[in-house]
Amino acid sequence: MVIHSAELETVCGITSKLPENRFPEVAFCGRSNVGKSSLINTLLNRKKLARTSGQPGKTQTLNFYLLNKELYLVDLPGYGYAKISKEMREAWGVMIQNYLTGSNMLRYVFQLVDIRHNPTADDKSMYEWLTYLGFDPIIIATKSDKIKPSQIASHVDAIIKGLGAEKDTVVVPFSSANKDGLDTVLDLLDQVLENEK
Repeated sequence: MVIHSAELETVCGITSKLPENRFPEVAFCGRSNVGKSSLINTLLNRKKLARTSGQPGKTQTLNFYLLNKELYLVDLPGYGYAKISKEMREAWGVMIQNYLTGSNMLRYVFQLVDIRHNPTADDKSMYEWLTYLGFDPIIIATKSDKIKPSQIASHVDAIIKGLGAEKDTVVVPFSSANKDGLDTVLDLLDQVLENEK
C-alpha cells in the first residue's frame, strides 16, 4: 500500500458515540510508550500527525485516521499506564471495549509489544482479551533497531511464548527509526482492502 493521503478525521472521547464509518478499520493497541504514535507516523509518512511523547498516556481518545479515502487506522489509548486514576483507566477500558465489540467495520487488531522485553502482564491480558473477543491479533514487535539482528528471532519466540500465542501467530519486528517491517505492515493493510472486494 502506498499512502497518498492521511487525515485525522474523527476523535472519540469517553462519552462520544462511535462513528458509523463506510470503510474498513484496523486498530492499533499497545502499552503506553511502546511506540504506537511513532509507528503510525512512520506508516503515514508524516512526522507529527499522531502526537508522540516521552510522557506515557498521551493518547486518551480513539483517533480515526482516514488513509487514501478507503481505510481507517484507529489509534487506541495505551494500556498499563499507572499514573492515571483507577476510574479513568476503567473508563478507557469501557471505551475500548465498546469500540472492539461495537464497530461493524473493524477488520484487524494490531497489538504492539516492545521487542526488547518479555510481554508484561498487561500485554498478556490484552492479548487474551482480544482473542476472547474473536480477534486474531497481529503482533508488532516495536523498537527492533534497539537489539542486534541476530537476537530478533529469539526475542520474537519469547514474545509468542510470553503472550501464550499460537506458534504461527504473525509477529512483525518493526522499527520507526530504520523502517524495518514497514513494508510488511503496509502489505497487511493492502490485504484488508483486498478482502473487501
